[in-house]
Amino acid sequence: MFQIGDSIIYPMHGAGIIEAIEEKEFSGEKQQYYVIKMSISNMQVMVPTNKTLNLGVRPVIDLLALKHIIHIFQNGESDSSMPWKERYKVNMAKIKTGEILEGAEVVRDLMRMKKEKALNASEKEMLDNAYKFLISEVGLIKGITEKQTKSFN
Repeated sequence: MFQIGDSIIYPMHGAGIIEAIEEKEFSGEKQQYYVIKMSISNMQVMVPTNKTLNLGVRPVIDLLALKHIIHIFQNGESDSSMPWKERYKVNMAKIKTGEILEGAEVVRDLMRMKKEKALNASEKEMLDNAYKFLISEVGLIKGITEKQTKSFN
């Protein structure tokens, strides 16, 4: 269970901070909700506390995990041989997991491809969104410097 003030990741929405835990009643049934302030969209989201695992909500990674991800981001292998439609499906599946490593791989691979040739509109939008999700989490890691955040550029 998360606490007020915890930094979390909500897949397909990015990073946020739990601002409150509220009890709401719908159809005569009371349920607790996390009230999350999302950093990318600046919107507030309410997530039932008992559904966070099913939705993939997780804590923000720590600085040690970030160093591992930066290494993979800078040194990992990219496969640009598959057709773009298949690559799009694979990348979308990675983003939907909400896992930072999966998202970092999508950003890394699409940035490398973008250097070689222009991305189509769908992949360009995917890169923009995946990059925003990645940076939104990196920005909430305790002890991170602005220079480390910018290493993903």
